[in-house]
Amino acid sequence: MSRLRAVAAVLTLGVPFAASAADITRVASSFEDDDPFGLFIDAGIEYAQRNSRIVRETSVATSDGKATPVLRDALTYGRYEARLNLDLAVGISRDVEFSFGLPLVLLQDEHWNTPANEAENRAYRWGLGNARFGLGWAIFNQRKDDTKPMWVARLDYEAPTAPAFDPSFDTAATNRTTVGDRVHKYTLSTALSRKIGLAEPYFKVAYTIPVRGPFAYSNCDNPGVGMGAPENCGEPGWSRGETGIQAPHVVGVTMGSEFQVGGRSARMLKLDARVVTNFVSAGRYYNELSGVLGKLLSSSEYLQLGGQLGATFQLNEYISFRGTASFLYNTDHALTAEPEGRDANDDGRADSADDRNPNFEPTWDQPGGRFYAVGSRDLRFNATINFTF
Repeated sequence: MSRLRAVAAVLTLGVPFAASAADITRVASSFEDDDPFGLFIDAGIEYAQRNSRIVRETSVATSDGKATPVLRDALTYGRYEARLNLDLAVGISRDVEFSFGLPLVLLQDEHWNTPANEAENRAYRWGLGNARFGLGWAIFNQRKDDTKPMWVARLDYEAPTAPAFDPSFDTAATNRTTVGDRVHKYTLSTALSRKIGLAEPYFKVAYTIPVRGPFAYSNCDNPGVGMGAPENCGEPGWSRGETGIQAPHVVGVTMGSEFQVGGRSARMLKLDARVVTNFVSAGRYYNELSGVLGKLLSSSEYLQLGGQLGATFQLNEYISFRGTASFLYNTDHALTAEPEGRDANDDGRADSADDRNPNFEPTWDQPGGRFYAVGSRDLRFNATINFTF
């Protein structure tokens, strides 16, 4: 009966029948009448880079004797990363999957240059990344009921399995450090897609919640590196939780569509175009200037705006190839915005020595001397082979 419905769909729409959903709403399903076991295996290589200008606030005296704040170029920044990604998703029930992923970071290199290229600094990292676990549930499944869209809800968890790195560690190409941040990351997301002829438009929203894990780095582990009040490390109110990493929350919205090209479902081409928007909250973490200053730095919030183009070639029933290219523009944001400390009497200052934030360094955290990332851009390329069973 399901075969007759498939034939009817082909005749009615005049397009080839495709059993797969959009990649963004794909869910492995088991214990189906015609497919007792569902499994996806993805193996891919990913390359990513971020390029930014780093500028600094300064004051220039005007003709009337007043000081005018201006931004002057300080450094150019580049980060380059290559990794291998292995992901699998297995159906544990009808329309319910369990997924697992493990990345191997082959290289994660950074470099900083002065505007005149008269000085250069570099940082090098590599190693196993954080393991990923997830649960996905197709609440509605258009393949089973064509009156409804594909609607998928997910809970993904990134575990802090990679060893923590020390931003003050002096690295070299032959002496790399690890890539772990020791932060639990929980991502709640939901996505909808609906196949309409050759197109399958989709929409997704996601929210990532970070929770500091065990052995997470604190700047107080190396109090001599860029600390304005290191004597307060460990004092009441300045525990490791207060002085350590505070990873950002991220809210993302993705909209786009896949377009099917080709005449047979067993061998076809799908094109994918999407727009992406992310909000990254303020936090204290490893940012574009941390490798130079040797510490976790407080960044202000910013937006990421961009898109992605992709293509998937279905070789046969079991094997497909997917390639993507994405671009994101990051709005300007502060890289050194550590607060001075606790404001006990609402005068805008930390009045007592005990109230001073150990992380605060007036040389670059004080308004008028802060560093900013401007014109920041992210590029990412991904090539993946998928096995479907």
